[in-house]
Amino acid sequence: MHRPRILIQLDTDPQASVFDAVVAVDSQVDHLLQHHGVDTSNVTSLVHGAMFTRGPEELKNTAIFIGGSNVTAGEQLLKTIKSTFFGPVRVSVMLDSNGANTTAAAAVLCAGRHIPLAGQRAVVLGGTGPVGLRVAQLLARQDAEVWLASRQHSKATQACRSIESLLPADCKGKVHPMSSQDAHDLQPNMNSATLVFACGAAGVTLLSEQQLSQAAKLRVVIDLNAVPPAGIHGIDPMDKAKQRSSRIDYGAIGVGGLKMKIHRASIAALFQRNDLVLDAAEIFEIGRQLEQKSE
Repeated sequence: MHRPRILIQLDTDPQASVFDAVVAVDSQVDHLLQHHGVDTSNVTSLVHGAMFTRGPEELKNTAIFIGGSNVTAGEQLLKTIKSTFFGPVRVSVMLDSNGANTTAAAAVLCAGRHIPLAGQRAVVLGGTGPVGLRVAQLLARQDAEVWLASRQHSKATQACRSIESLLPADCKGKVHPMSSQDAHDLQPNMNSATLVFACGAAGVTLLSEQQLSQAAKLRVVIDLNAVPPAGIHGIDPMDKAKQRSSRIDYGAIGVGGLKMKIHRASIAALFQRNDLVLDAAEIFEIGRQLEQKSE
């Protein structure tokens, strides 16, 4: 007997995300069960409900999606959920709080459409935010040299250490801290960069017209801020592989099409087996496979 595919949406916010629910439905799940206000104190009983209601051979038809606006809370949920599983009694789970994993994966893959990422010098502005952290991690995994920027150098240093702990041995030492408020730190790195990603808070310009004009080696510029003013001067949210002089520009909506494809494909992947854990690296790999199929 075929069991219907059930996706359990665990949201850390007071109301479960409508966006995530619509994407789940578009990913052709049979049933969507939504829970809001989920935290580490109440998630275990919800996970037990997923684990103990079907036999081991049927558990691949149940999966968990972790959402909500608070990425740190989502990460804590994922850790608790993983500790609840034992042996073969588990279900697949995906973390995409605030869309951070799917957005970062799409942004890095968009850049990779135009230049090989290995060996590139990349600057990640707003690098200590959830998307910036993941962009930097994914770039390092692709053998790029990454400068992670924060207003405070100490905060950037702490973020680099956090990323280093997640990287395989052959990718370590590729993420470097820098201060976006120190011109003597920012501009030399911008002038040598071939890639720049703006991942900061909405409505904050992180790279001015003058700073951008001086960065003559840039080949791909990606601004993930969709709210005016632009995170990078002159980038429109609708830009999608927009040719400007010698560089290619992307805005948030220009990246968004691939982000949505990755989101839907990742949900579909959850039901292939019962032991998948989809975090940034795994979601990026799903996106990479989509890109290869479209070539």
